[in-house]
Formats: sequence, structure tokens, C-alpha cells
Amino acid sequence: MENLADQSVETDNNSPKLVDGINVEEQQYLTLIRDILEKGHLEEGRNGTTKSLFGTSMRFSLKDGNLPILTTKRVAWKTCANELFWFIRGSTNNQELIDKGVHIWDANASRAFLDSRGLTNNAVNDLGPVYGHQWRHFNAPYHDCHTDYSGQGVDQLQYIIDQLKTPEGRTSRRLVMSAWNPCQLDQMALPPCHVLVQFHVRDHRYLSCALYQRSGDVGLGVPFNIASYSLLTHLIAHHCGLVAEDFVYFLGNAHIYEGHMAALEQQVQREPYPFPRISISRTRDRIEDYEVGDIVFDTPYRYHDKVKMDMVA
Repeated sequence: MENLADQSVETDNNSPKLVDGINVEEQQYLTLIRDILEKGHLEEGRNGTTKSLFGTSMRFSLKDGNLPILTTKRVAWKTCANELFWFIRGSTNNQELIDKGVHIWDANASRAFLDSRGLTNNAVNDLGPVYGHQWRHFNAPYHDCHTDYSGQGVDQLQYIIDQLKTPEGRTSRRLVMSAWNPCQLDQMALPPCHVLVQFHVRDHRYLSCALYQRSGDVGLGVPFNIASYSLLTHLIAHHCGLVAEDFVYFLGNAHIYEGHMAALEQQVQREPYPFPRISISRTRDRIEDYEVGDIVFDTPYRYHDKVKMDMVA
């Protein structure tokens, strides 16, 4: 693809950092790949051989609509957004994703995989009480993906939104949402990888998000997680009359699968482009009412060619 502008850009500590027109924030991700390939420890896990490091972090600016979606390969941002909105709706039905052309959960929703988890009573595509159930109905007794859970469990996401809409709530240090529920892990097709998120407001105006992820597939999963939680922060900020500022990303076990190593060795040779900037075109009544069409790219998303890696279930 064409190279981007080569001028230097003056930035402050909160702005997306460009040096000679190049996005150096994405270099954090590329550096993580290099560190794992060079210093990572070989591990044999439930689904193959990986190289891994434990305990890493990255910080991305969301200022001025900045959306940190990787540019050194194409990230399917609509797939990412549709999955996020599926979480927000509280759904655990993979068929809803399939209907939108999203297939990232198919392997975990298959008959064979559900049976391997002991979920023999779950219908195909019923993932159990995964992310959406915990975000919107934490610990509500789970029956199936078609049950109406309105008013059941703890609606963690709505609590955070309600707090962010009040001056006193914006100073809270309890704006936390957990997907990790030990009481229901054995009912889930896949225990959550991104397990805990905390929101923080600076000066009653600027919203930041910190995510702790216990397990990160650096080749395929981590790019989605960066984009997804950054978009979630933009969405909540917009919905609550705030301004998105930072996404801070903490990884426990950051790993690269053996089958992804060659592709990632090629990807780290690429020069990142600037991240795109987005805005949200309207304010919906409820957080679950937003749609992919509400996201407007104010600057284009430019990216290098796709990097082929197979998903590991």
C-alpha cells in the first residue's frame, strides 16, 4: 500500500503519537510480538504449543476519536464491532452472530466442542453464560440462550452507565465489570479470556478504560481486544456525555501459537500507518440499541495486506 504522510507531528502526552507520520503506538504491539518470539517460554497447553510471556501492558490514546485498530494487517472491524454489540445485548446465542456473517465463535459452539466441555444439554450455538450474560445478568441462573433474563442477576454495564451520568458517580473507583464468575465457569463453552474492566473519569470529563486479560492470543485475539474495548470506551463516553481518553491493556499470559509464528515474523517487518479516527453519529436511548452503522470513520482505515492465521479453538 501507499506510504502515509511523512511530516513530524507535535503531540502531548494524551495524543496518538506520530513520529515522521508513523504510528508508534502500534509499535507496542509489534514489540510484544518480538519479545515473545525472542524471549518467550515454550509451553504445551490444551490446544497446542505456544511461546509465552507473563505480565505485559500497553497504553493507547483514544483522544480526538482515535481508534487503535492495527494497521500492519487488516483487522475485520465490523466483525469486531458486531461481537461487541452482541456482548452489550447480553446475548449468548452464536446464531445471532452467524446471521450477521460473524463466525469467530463457531468452533466453540459446535456439538463436538460443547460435548468436550460436558455441555451435552446445550443446543449447538448455545454458548452458556459467557461474556454477555455476565455483563448484563451476572450470576443469574442460566437455562439456555433463548431465555429472557430481564431483571435477573446484576447488570454491571448499566450500573457503570448510571454512575457515569452523575457527577458523584464519575469519581467512583468502583466502576468495574467482571466476566469471570467462578460459580458458572463450568457452564460456559469457553471461560472468559478478557476478565476484568475498570473505567475512570478524569476531571469529570475524560473517560479511560483499563482491561485485564488472563490469556491473550497475540496473533488473532489481542488485535480484536484492543479494537473492541477501545470502541466500547468511545461508545460509553458518547452515551454518557464524556470524552474518551485512554485504553490501558494488561495481559497475563501473552502467547503466540506455533502455527502463527512465521506469519507474525513477517508482520513485525511492516511499518504502521496512523490509526483511523471515528465518531458516533447519534445518541441512542439505551446502550444496547447502538448498531455498527452508528460508527462513522472520519479518517480512513488504512492497512497492510491480510496476515493469514488459523484460529485455535
